[in-house]
Amino acid sequence: MRIGSLKLERIGQIQTADVAFGDLTVLVGPQATGKSIFLQFLKLLADTGYVHEQLRKHGIDWKRSLPEFLDVYLGEGMRDVWSGGAPASAITMDNQSIDASELARPLHRSKKAKVFYIPAQRVLSLANGWPRPFTAFSSEDPFAVRDFSETFRILMERELSRTEALFPKTNRLKKEYRDLLSQHVFGGFCLRVDRHGAQKRLVLQQEQTSSPIPYMAWSAGQREFVPLLMGLYWLLPPAKVKRRGEIEWVIVEEPEMGLHPNAISLVLLLVMELLWRGYRVCLSTHSPHVLDVVWAWRMIRERQADPGRLLDVFDVRKTDPMKRVVEKVCQNKARVYYFDRNGQTQDISSLDPGSQNDREAGWGGLSEFSGRVNEVVARVVVNHSQGAQSRQ
Repeated sequence: MRIGSLKLERIGQIQTADVAFGDLTVLVGPQATGKSIFLQFLKLLADTGYVHEQLRKHGIDWKRSLPEFLDVYLGEGMRDVWSGGAPASAITMDNQSIDASELARPLHRSKKAKVFYIPAQRVLSLANGWPRPFTAFSSEDPFAVRDFSETFRILMERELSRTEALFPKTNRLKKEYRDLLSQHVFGGFCLRVDRHGAQKRLVLQQEQTSSPIPYMAWSAGQREFVPLLMGLYWLLPPAKVKRRGEIEWVIVEEPEMGLHPNAISLVLLLVMELLWRGYRVCLSTHSPHVLDVVWAWRMIRERQADPGRLLDVFDVRKTDPMKRVVEKVCQNKARVYYFDRNGQTQDISSLDPGSQNDREAGWGGLSEFSGRVNEVVARVVVNHSQGAQSRQ
């Protein structure tokens, strides 16, 4: 489904969120400004039939009621994000008004997913080192979390159950990615399937002869990253085809969760891989590293510089496979939107540090702190120098 734009009005914290999508679309802004709600509605609009099918398959009924459906889809207590009063909540997709009540009705719609959603709460998908099934979650948990965990479980049971080694795994990721993952995330450890009694579990292990390290002994970054890696495995099939089934969109919330800056850069390099494979990608983030990359990408594209310069940003070897990735990516377009506390969005895609628009110059607040630190330190250095000169 080629959705070009989506506008939400008066939904939860959002007063007006009007977004025209690029090949990569990045949402920034403070917590609780509606970024996640916006992305979940994008998933719902693209995959209504799929969402209905999954909920019914797991015995969930909402009686065709929009408030009850929102409680099921967004999580218990979220029905109040929708206002039926005046002025009412509204959805406009590609300049056409959407009847929200139809989102709760079982109309004839495709049951194939077009959007793959990796939620910010992905760490909840692992319990004792193994992905939880859809039905293991409570009514408080959003559909995006439950569906991601179920997909993770299916991947483990159906595609990866015949092998113990999950990382490094040569038929899922390019060697360049594997080398960087080993260095910046796994620290030389392997990710593998182990048996603890009758229970399968994911463990880290340095050598075959060493003791396996269970999930709760991993670093916080590793616990956050492994579900994300398995989501990427789902999207990067080992066959010659570039994409998984009919999936066109990938949504990743807060890809930086728990990660060192070097690992964040690696995740963004893997986002480039998704773009090369033809997925459209939406990210929400609180990390300036994400916009650092988008800004460099934009400058390289606009000035028609060598796409290999983008690999310099990541400090990765300029092999032929990686050059093909960035050559394709530099033909794509990126858009950046700021969600503010007043429930409005601003297009800050140019990321111009000299802009008169504070939100654009400060990259939606992500570079403001560093800029303020630089100013304070600069004043301290100048005052110290002036004081030293006056004492001479």
